[in-house]
Amino acid sequence: MDVFANLISTINSFVWGPWMLVFLVGTGVFLTLRLGFWQFQSLGYGLKLAFTKSQDKESEGDISHFQALMTALAATIGTGNIVGVATAVILGGPGAVFWMWITAIFGMATKYGEAVLAVKYRIIDENGNMAGGPMYYIEKGLGWKWLAWIFALFGAVAAFGIGNLVQTNAVAGAVQSSFGVSPYITGIILAALTAIVVLGGVKSIGKATGFVVPFMAVFYILAGLYILIANITLVPHAFGVIISQAFTAQAGFGALIGTTIRFGVARGVFSNEAGLGSAPIAAAAAKTDHPCRQGVVSMTGTFLDTIIVCSITGLALVMSGLYVGADTSVAASLTGNAFQVFLPGFGSTLVTVALIFFAYSTVLGWSYYGEKCFYYLVGYKGLIPYRVIFCICAFLGAITKISIVWDIADTFNGAMAIPNLIALLALSSVIVAETQDFKKIRDTEKKKEQSAA
Repeated sequence: MDVFANLISTINSFVWGPWMLVFLVGTGVFLTLRLGFWQFQSLGYGLKLAFTKSQDKESEGDISHFQALMTALAATIGTGNIVGVATAVILGGPGAVFWMWITAIFGMATKYGEAVLAVKYRIIDENGNMAGGPMYYIEKGLGWKWLAWIFALFGAVAAFGIGNLVQTNAVAGAVQSSFGVSPYITGIILAALTAIVVLGGVKSIGKATGFVVPFMAVFYILAGLYILIANITLVPHAFGVIISQAFTAQAGFGALIGTTIRFGVARGVFSNEAGLGSAPIAAAAAKTDHPCRQGVVSMTGTFLDTIIVCSITGLALVMSGLYVGADTSVAASLTGNAFQVFLPGFGSTLVTVALIFFAYSTVLGWSYYGEKCFYYLVGYKGLIPYRVIFCICAFLGAITKISIVWDIADTFNGAMAIPNLIALLALSSVIVAETQDFKKIRDTEKKKEQSAA
């Protein structure tokens, strides 16, 4: 087992080396410049469109803008927001939070581009359902079916790591720490709850995440905001520590990219998934009349996930000071202990409950991603077996050693990102053309709105 763990750790270090960090962030920077900082111009409209009551019901698609965003957020708002941030701060110091922010700012452009391509190149499968994502825009946009197949393979396997084993592992650890419940019992319950929803397909997943995600996100955000407001005098210092430690020798300045940047970017991508190619699979199922309309909705997921939720976790950790001298073995409980400092008596329990909802919704979202990738490889005949194995892995993740789980998840994250990032760069002119067309449509819509007012 030690030999296997060392092998996985070595592969993971290579996959997430400096070149991958430059590739990920660089793609976001490139798209940001080509699109004229479009993510900043359209963020408000994207949030309005995502949460408005009048959703597009007439266009082709399986689920609404809101449900598509919630499915994507279900997969992104997970243990990365609690355990992932804690791991980044422990290994890379408080400065890692700053690099998570940088990853998110440029990642919004990446997430936007992914969604635009996913909707543009989506197909209707033999059962009348939408299917889309990197494997389709790689095949149809670039004509590289071999690369599309590689992405689908990595995506189908990665779903078991980032979207399953890591999530249930974190829940089992937190539940055992807070309530003394055996990981075996937690694993059985999570596997059963996963099966109830997953076996019902995308519409069942969309409905479940449309309820669970808003509830859990608001629940956690309000608690975090209360901590920040009630301890407002500590907030400026926390920001100061995060920013100052983002530009130190440990961060990598004056040397190669160091641990602070590495873990900040890696955990930022783990949390918001910008560039991995996962979220566009959900975006492709949305009812929308233009690829860019879903694109601006999808990019809000990165903003909500990292700029809002991860920031709350990071600030609470830095304000508490508990990260000093801690190691990754306590990452699952560190955020809970930080909340406990500011909310005596129930802070830890609050985080544990939030973590359960976060992780469960992530498992649901990634089950959809994984099966869509597997469908691309083998067709419908493989979906039921895939779903069954996925549910079994929800149990296995709860009883697996955490360091191995995190390394496996990180490795496959990087592996599936590579084909997707290549496609985003190669098809960037398509993204720009679609955006220019959409800007004309928006200008017309704005004029109509102004005349109506």
